[in-house]
Amino acid sequence: MIRIKGLRKVYRVGEEQIHALRGLDLQIGSNEMVAVMGVSGSGKSTLMNIIGCLDRPSAGSYELDSKSVAKMTANQLALVRNEKVGFVFQSFELLARQTALENVELPLIYSLERGLTSAERRRRALEALDRVRLTDRVTHRPNQLSGGQRQRVAIARAILNRPAILMADEPTGNLDSVTSHEIMEIFRKLHQDGQTVLIVTHENDIAAYCQRVVRLKDGQILSDLSIAEDTAGRAVR
Repeated sequence: MIRIKGLRKVYRVGEEQIHALRGLDLQIGSNEMVAVMGVSGSGKSTLMNIIGCLDRPSAGSYELDSKSVAKMTANQLALVRNEKVGFVFQSFELLARQTALENVELPLIYSLERGLTSAERRRRALEALDRVRLTDRVTHRPNQLSGGQRQRVAIARAILNRPAILMADEPTGNLDSVTSHEIMEIFRKLHQDGQTVLIVTHENDIAAYCQRVVRLKDGQILSDLSIAEDTAGRAVR
């Protein structure tokens, strides 16, 4: 599904060049659940922005479903972000004046499926909310929901268009430990149902829900191991 080779990203800050990614190679197959880890400045956010088609690399290649992302137009990239990739953020990014149901429906307004009736949009949104076990809060606004419930709304919105990749950037960063594990159980269930999931996290217990852990350092891959191998390696150290 994802094939990256020789990926480089250079930012200019005044006269200085910052090398965020330094010739990175990575492959992620369909229906994998992968954690991306690394300290601040390791390149993980840059990598996820490129995978999510929010940014372009300075060099190297990125293929999504065997299609070169570099050859896509701005409109094609926008469609990929709406149709192929679902985003979940640490800060939820919900519209404060909209209900949970209205927040979840939003991606369908920009979808290729222009002919959907309001009833069909509502049905699809309710199905997504049901998958995250939140059908009893559909008329609540974000300020009437707990942090965990707001993240469930965000996940429902992200899966509404049935994306090929579900990407979560520190999805438990604003949650307590109990709620964090409840949210990770939702991601695990989505993965079991066939969803490809990429999760950026600083926490080893959150990464433990994944099959595989990719650790970055200074814009390069430090290790790419199964969760069992990664856990064993940390135990030895």
